[in-house]
Amino acid sequence: MALGSSDDRNRNRDVVYGRNPVAEARRGRRRVHRVWTQDELSVAELNRLAGSPDHQGVVAEVGPYPYVDPASLLGGETALVVALDQVHDPRNLGAICRSAEAAGAAGVVIPARRAANVTPAAAKASAGAVEHLPVARTRNLADWVADAKRAGAWVYGARADAPTRYDAVDLRERTVLVLGGEGKGIRPRVAAACDALVSIPQAGRLESLNVGAAAAVLLFEAARQRRAD
Repeated sequence: MALGSSDDRNRNRDVVYGRNPVAEARRGRRRVHRVWTQDELSVAELNRLAGSPDHQGVVAEVGPYPYVDPASLLGGETALVVALDQVHDPRNLGAICRSAEAAGAAGVVIPARRAANVTPAAAKASAGAVEHLPVARTRNLADWVADAKRAGAWVYGARADAPTRYDAVDLRERTVLVLGGEGKGIRPRVAAACDALVSIPQAGRLESLNVGAAAAVLLFEAARQRRAD
């Protein structure tokens, strides 16, 4: 079996690695062209194909990631959407997608530029959730937030110094949760477009939670409120 390098693989194809990501890719929306395992190839060859040693002995060649139209995520009357403002680490993106899928979110919106995309590393961190959860890209996140508000969504941005607790707002209706990138948080224009900013109270010495952890807290608070409704 020919093993094309990362440079000569078809540009319309990608890779997914790890047992769960490959299994979910087979059940998901994009075509799986071939799968390699450690029964066929050496660890070194699998490392090269995956671009990572974290493949757990399984690598798949798949079609490109099928991003969706960002407007499509707000169709449901109680749609729950996560919007990420320049999250750069694909592992954080993957972890957030995993939480969003588990919490029943309608999808995740990310900027088309200067932000992590759904890469093989993001797919691995999501445990394959990105194969089922819709992810959309937008050219301008602040403009998309404004559009979401016009569509009837309530938009809450997470910021450590916000005076309103995250569990003091109603997350049962059509809702967008906005989280900022590593280090800088939500940019001023995006924060200004939100209906309100909320914080997650902490008892420890660290100033704030990792963006993936913060997203999980907000998502499962929304899920809790919706179950109790």
